[in-house]
Amino acid sequence: MISIRGLYKRYHKHHGGDWVLKDVNLDIPEGVSVGLIGRNGAGKSTLLRLIGGMDSADKGEIIRDCSVSWPIGLTGGFQGSMTGRQNVKFVARIHGGETHLAEILHKVESFAEIGKAFDEPVKTYSSGMRARLAFGLSLAFDFDVYLSDEATSVGDQVFRQKATKAFKDKMGKASLIIVSHGEGMLKQLCQAGILIDKGNVTWFDDINDALEEYHTKNSQPKASPDKGK
Repeated sequence: MISIRGLYKRYHKHHGGDWVLKDVNLDIPEGVSVGLIGRNGAGKSTLLRLIGGMDSADKGEIIRDCSVSWPIGLTGGFQGSMTGRQNVKFVARIHGGETHLAEILHKVESFAEIGKAFDEPVKTYSSGMRARLAFGLSLAFDFDVYLSDEATSVGDQVFRQKATKAFKDKMGKASLIIVSHGEGMLKQLCQAGILIDKGNVTWFDDINDALEEYHTKNSQPKASPDKGK
């Protein structure tokens, strides 16, 4: 379970800043995959980073009684002068995977499908190649909860299908917390939903209810016809 208690977060600017998240209190049950829903800038990625420990809250706490991945597809942590293989070895050692390093390397190389580039410096990679490497690296480790921020939207159609299948294969053994603008993807992969609106967070046991509430809050009122015409 992941428990969030009294969480507040804002990004401080020269003249202060509004709360991105305010007084968030919720429990994410074990084994339940969750979609984070909200308008652009609502704080979905912020909440995901906080859950993953990539960012810190201004107030409150997040209690994790499980292993949580870094956001899948995160490419910013690669060392550009090192090869893909060297980067994978480095991350594996940090996360205690040295005893089965060969297996991790095989999984990442097989999933990324970047050929000889696996042994070339990451700084020479295209953005798509970096995304493939990052995705494969994330999935090579066994976490209880995987975090994804639009990870299934990178690459070509074949790779997106492969990424979606990889998520589905993980379900039953692990759960997922995902940010995606694809409602079909959310319905495929998630049971529950979290709606973020103006800093407030609401839990829904059913992803369909969360999406319906999102559309209700963001529907534009129809313009009244001009009188006298």
